Amino acid sequence: MIKLDSIELREIHLALREPFRISSGEITQRRILLLRLQDADGLATWSECVAGERPNYSPETIDTAWLAITQWLAPLVLGYGFGKPAEVLDILSQGIKGHNMAKAAVEMGLWSLFSLQQGLSLKQLVGGTREKVATGISLGIQASPGDLAKKVSEAISAGYARIKIKIGPGRDLDYVAAAREAAGAETPLMADANGAYSLGDLETLKRLDQYRLMMIEQPLAWDDIFRHATLQSSLETPICLDESITDLSRAEEMVARKSGRIINIKPGRVGGFGMALRIHDYCLAQKVPVWCGGMLETGIGRAYNVALASLPGFTLPGDLSPSRRYWDRDIVSPEWTMDRDGMVKVPDGEPGLGVTVDGARIDDLTVRRETLSVA
Repeated sequence: MIKLDSIELREIHLALREPFRISSGEITQRRILLLRLQDADGLATWSECVAGERPNYSPETIDTAWLAITQWLAPLVLGYGFGKPAEVLDILSQGIKGHNMAKAAVEMGLWSLFSLQQGLSLKQLVGGTREKVATGISLGIQASPGDLAKKVSEAISAGYARIKIKIGPGRDLDYVAAAREAAGAETPLMADANGAYSLGDLETLKRLDQYRLMMIEQPLAWDDIFRHATLQSSLETPICLDESITDLSRAEEMVARKSGRIINIKPGRVGGFGMALRIHDYCLAQKVPVWCGGMLETGIGRAYNVALASLPGFTLPGDLSPSRRYWDRDIVSPEWTMDRDGMVKVPDGEPGLGVTVDGARIDDLTVRRETLSVA
């Protein structure tokens, strides 16, 4: 049994190696919320909240997550005895709607504590089966199609197993054409719109079929499922839903309405491992391919994503890029890397995250902290 004794919240600031632009804005520096959880026996681990600085991906932000954890979520779990990690999400959902990213930071941290207590790796605890997982790269919107083509060529040379490009109105057809030409006919290529289009853009989106994309991710509004069904019926290219899938019921609705054919499972978006596993198991039974997306996490968040991506239903390359893709220096050791075949090794030799968290570096980067403990 795990009895949580304290939760320490840290805000750190970490500059990206290069700006990352999506349809709703550009990011040059990440404000990141980290949690350090410790149980009554002194076991301690770290987790990461994936919420951004602004509510441009979802309604949550780092500041709403901080409030939710300190005011509502932490009191539910501090001092509470958990027999198994699958119990945590239901406890966090008692009387609290939404706030999935805040819940996930707490919930996944408790999964990590369980892995330490049981002497199991995160991979073993969630039921992972793969020793390595394939990773793709996510390329932000570039200044020109030519600039994008150059980035695509560099990514292929580096060994990435799949190329994802961000698109938006006015930066779509020419950009996808340039990316496809640079990638060649056989390289898996996908486009991510982050909800930038409407059904009024149907003719433009239909023209993307000619580029043989493996998927178009979240072309319509961030919370839409109904209209995606109309769009999918008009496209040959599979639609992948991301922002719209916040729990199992939304995945079931997507399948029932035929609103898409692929799901991006981000554990931070759906409330943690517990819900991610429910969605994974459902999609596996329904033969719906899934993959693990990223939210510009540090090496701490990456540890959770890699463990999840080792499950059998994750048949498509995830956004699991090496640390150096985003950071000059990560906050874990060893930093995450991939081999020349675009594969990331899944830690499996020791309990916990599989990487060592650099506490001194976190101290240097910390701009805000708060500790909550059992009274």
